[in-house]
Amino acid sequence: MHFTGDLKKMTTENTNPVRYILDLENDFFELNKIIGKKISIKYQHKVKCFCGKLVDKVYRQNFCYDCYYKLPQASESIMKPELCKAHLGIEVRDLEWEKEFELKPHIVYLAVSSGLKVGITRKTQIPTRWIDQGAEYAIEFAEVPNRYLSGAIEVALKQYVSDKTSWQKMLKNPSPEVDLLEWKNKLKEFMPEETKQYFLTERNEVHTIKFPIEKYPEKVKSVNLTKQDSFEGVLKGIKGQYLIFEGGMVFNVRSHEGYIVDIEL
Repeated sequence: MHFTGDLKKMTTENTNPVRYILDLENDFFELNKIIGKKISIKYQHKVKCFCGKLVDKVYRQNFCYDCYYKLPQASESIMKPELCKAHLGIEVRDLEWEKEFELKPHIVYLAVSSGLKVGITRKTQIPTRWIDQGAEYAIEFAEVPNRYLSGAIEVALKQYVSDKTSWQKMLKNPSPEVDLLEWKNKLKEFMPEETKQYFLTERNEVHTIKFPIEKYPEKVKSVNLTKQDSFEGVLKGIKGQYLIFEGGMVFNVRSHEGYIVDIEL
């Protein structure tokens, strides 16, 4: 089978194991069904930006130059929610868009992928956010009415636990066992005073996520299509937004969003 189009973040369903769908414009296929088979991916040296423009060079999150410096989707507050200002009625780039995005319920959570971490996401993105980060265990910590407050909690807690995932560790090993409920109760005291009312006292379920992986690799080497415009290999598993190939080669689909590729199965 042959597919051509621009890559998009893999769609997921929280089944056991997680079901992965790769969407290429008008074509899509279930990746779980081709684990154990060879895949060939070739980059066409063009990237489709968020705005639909085809460009040769992209910036963080694969935006073209104009979008990266103008759109609210690419502003610094996307990466650092503690910088959000919509709750104050202050515009960063587009106040209406920022209100729509930021003034929604957000969840602060604890998760285990490469190790224990704290993170945030819009309430509607649970459990998708956990799956995309390769978390095998997660627990909800707090629910707040806007993105700024979730960032304030995350900044306070990351002094005690990481807010980052080591993709190498996450892909090489199953997640370590961590008592998430114990950590949840331990970290409560470090919340900013104005956010303590949002602590989720009653919501203590530890969510478990299983990924379709035949065997974890001992070593991993990431493929970057700007440096290596084609590759092929036998798919051995999927975790987070990574395709794991035989021999430890891994491909981050999300970091290549918008890349125009040919895929042979």
